[in-house]
Amino acid sequence: MKLIVPLTDLDHLVLAHARGGFTDTIVLVPEPKTIERCSDKYLAHEFFEEQGIGSPPTWLPHELPDEIPFPVLVKARHGFGSRHIYRASNPEELDLFLRYTAADSMVQQVCAGEEFSIDVFCDLEGRCLNAIPRTMIESKGGESIKGMTIKDRDLIEHGCRVAEALRLIGPGNVQCFRQPDGALWVTDVNPRFGGGFPLPTAAGSRYPELAIALARGERLEPTLGEFQEGVLMTRFFSQVILQDTNGTLEPLDS
Repeated sequence: MKLIVPLTDLDHLVLAHARGGFTDTIVLVPEPKTIERCSDKYLAHEFFEEQGIGSPPTWLPHELPDEIPFPVLVKARHGFGSRHIYRASNPEELDLFLRYTAADSMVQQVCAGEEFSIDVFCDLEGRCLNAIPRTMIESKGGESIKGMTIKDRDLIEHGCRVAEALRLIGPGNVQCFRQPDGALWVTDVNPRFGGGFPLPTAAGSRYPELAIALARGERLEPTLGEFQEGVLMTRFFSQVILQDTNGTLEPLDS
């Protein structure tokens, strides 16, 4: 049995539609409907409200209420990497950014609490096998730069509930905020390994091994909460400097 695990959002929908064309191959992506919900942040918001899952108050530009709880964000519905996101503190700024943005956008209330990321993994039936929360100490361009795994039962159960409601298959990443009143508001779900994937791996997620086990046809049981807490990751940019020496690239002496 072969296994395909896409790592970018660009491949998911294509592979989901082509799933039946692969012989003896497990394609570890959800159904197209789930992928479409996750890729359109407004559709995801509507789905979460239907399921009773917390989501920040969100409106389309032509459906804004008379009383808007500023500050709000003008966000691209199909955005990624924190692109096309603008923070508006008053009606004048909101009007400016709605006219300025080139992306199909929505308006969303700013979350006031602490942000968390939950790395989940589901089997081929959409059962959540594990959910590993981590803090978002620092992020850049939508990518986690610093974070630490935590054994927070509410976050573990919340990540599991969101994953199973969406019927994720394989890896997923749930991003949410814990509001001051304790409510958990989901802001984004990526049906793939998140950018901070090295952290849950180091904490003992065994997600790559689980993926191989599914490809072998094994029936896996949930192991919610089985990982090491307090594992911290910090990432940084590095570079390799080379010079051309007679057509061969060699490290540059410094």
